[in-house]
Amino acid sequence: MLSVNLKALPIVKEMMEKKEELRIEVKTLENGAKVIDCGVNVPGSFEAGKAFTKVCLGGLAEVGIALEEGLNSEEISLPSIKVVTSHPAVSTLGSQKAGWVVKVGKYFAMGSGPARALAKMPKSTYEEIGYEDNADVAILCLESSKLPDEDVAQYVADKCGVEVENVYLLVAPTASLVGSIQISGRVVENGTYKMLEVLNFDVKKVKYAAGIAPIAPIVGDDLVMMGATNDMVLYGGKTYYYIESEEGDDIEELCRKLPSSASPDYGKPFLEVFKAANYDFYKIDKGIFAPAVVTLNDIRTGKVVSSGKVDVEVIKRSLNYKRI
Repeated sequence: MLSVNLKALPIVKEMMEKKEELRIEVKTLENGAKVIDCGVNVPGSFEAGKAFTKVCLGGLAEVGIALEEGLNSEEISLPSIKVVTSHPAVSTLGSQKAGWVVKVGKYFAMGSGPARALAKMPKSTYEEIGYEDNADVAILCLESSKLPDEDVAQYVADKCGVEVENVYLLVAPTASLVGSIQISGRVVENGTYKMLEVLNFDVKKVKYAAGIAPIAPIVGDDLVMMGATNDMVLYGGKTYYYIESEEGDDIEELCRKLPSSASPDYGKPFLEVFKAANYDFYKIDKGIFAPAVVTLNDIRTGKVVSSGKVDVEVIKRSLNYKRI
């Protein structure tokens, strides 16, 4: 079985070797763990954002930056990130999903990436997709405005069952270029997440997937950027899933329910939805976390169906965008 940690390791090592070019920093902690700062005390770069996203996906996806594709209208045009994978369930849910809340002392971060497969965070996801990793290296991507210390690295090592010197921690704040890129890079994962967690569809039937989403400009602090980055996927993301269906699967119904527009919380910038829920994620309909447009190809029947729409007006409101 492919190891997402071992597949991602060469990408991490190349990032470390090219740290000046990528405008990132590498720090070896006293216990031997490596911290790769991609935006806390450094500017980062587009290339670092691509690499960070590939690491999040366990090295099982191709990632690119597009300038004339994705969200490109007369009213607003933004660079976009493209993701293509032939291992959708493992790369997105088995690795990229932000399924690990890392809390050690006063340190807090959302954890995603390959190390989750070692710690099985959460265990139910790995049972449902039928995946496990037994690598001796743990690579965790942290969404945080602070760098982790030795205690955090040891916690990750213990949870993953590896030596602490084999722990690699990549860090990018939400309000950074790399942070913005990697969140838009979750466009495919938002769809597989909703298939599994909301619609109870067997994501192992999804054989290939691709997606594109605009990258949010840096328009504020972590809270403001949390809203803007989510809106890039919810109102601007376009995805394509190739499904090997079985008798009884209603692909048209799946397609109708999959886009973000199927959620009752759809229609306003995400930060407004979050405020209305008293900043409580659990009060927000999980179905909103989905791409704007979904196209499904049923490989078994040859059927191709599409649903959803790109909403430029909501994106403009989210960014407080003005054309002058």
